[in-house]
Amino acid sequence: MAFPISVSALTGGAAIAGDCDSMAQPGLDWSECSKKSIIIPGSNLEGANLAGTDFTGTDLGNSVLQSANLEKAGLMRASLAGAKAAGANFSRIEAYRANFATISADGAIFASAELQRADLSGASLKKANFEKAELGRVNFQKSLLTDARFSLANLSRADLTGAMLDGKPVFDRAFMFRTRIEGVDLSAAQGLIQPQIDLACGDGSTKLPAGLTPPKNWPCASD
Repeated sequence: MAFPISVSALTGGAAIAGDCDSMAQPGLDWSECSKKSIIIPGSNLEGANLAGTDFTGTDLGNSVLQSANLEKAGLMRASLAGAKAAGANFSRIEAYRANFATISADGAIFASAELQRADLSGASLKKANFEKAELGRVNFQKSLLTDARFSLANLSRADLTGAMLDGKPVFDRAFMFRTRIEGVDLSAAQGLIQPQIDLACGDGSTKLPAGLTPPKNWPCASD
């Protein structure tokens, strides 16, 4: 009896890259391709498979990435400023110092993403999932974080000043060492406990959930 030969058997189990020479278009497959340091702002990549794609240093500003799969993509120092990425999958991306300013990524998944020092200022991130993400020194200033999830995320020195955290944002077991929450309304936040607040940096205008109190060391000294 003959058995079908799998693609993984033919390739020794190695990942197969997509059609790396194809032009940017909705639904394309650039998985595992190298697209480093290119300038393709305004591209329509809606629903594209960009898993594992290397976009290091690439300009994707104002592109359409709705429902695209960017899992494990390399986005170090890339620009997605102003992109439309609702429902996109950014889980496990490497995006150190990437520019996501004013991105519209409602419902996007950033689970276990590496986003240290990334700029997410002015972004729309309603119901975005940042569970277990590395968010050290991320700029969330003036971003919309309604119902966002930060469970087990590292928010060390992240800046949430001016961010909107309405709905029921989740912070259970998030690490909040010197997280900037001056003036932020966290009264509806879920999962926050006093030790997290004691590590964070707020001020007299920070609103906390019932039962939590501002520590005596607020406001924090400048770094």
